[in-house]
Amino acid sequence: MSDDETFDPQALETLLHDVPLDVTIELGRTRLNISELASRLGPGSIITLDKATGAPLDVRVNSRLVARAEAIAIGERTGIRIIELVNGKES
Repeated sequence: MSDDETFDPQALETLLHDVPLDVTIELGRTRLNISELASRLGPGSIITLDKATGAPLDVRVNSRLVARAEAIAIGERTGIRIIELVNGKES
């Protein structure tokens, strides 16, 4: 884009409207070896994650961190509310 052109979000959306993106909301992470996973994974299992209750959730698009959010209830469904956009330097 040259200096005299302005960014047009609508044109970008039109151009990319059908490009699939993987959006992931990450609640937390943990590391288990195969034997731990095999012994702990099943109905009723509890696996502790690295994030504290109430901590912001990571929003990733194609594995890149783009925002942080909080979990919310929307009627009988779960949703997220974006609370922070993340610049491209974090991962």
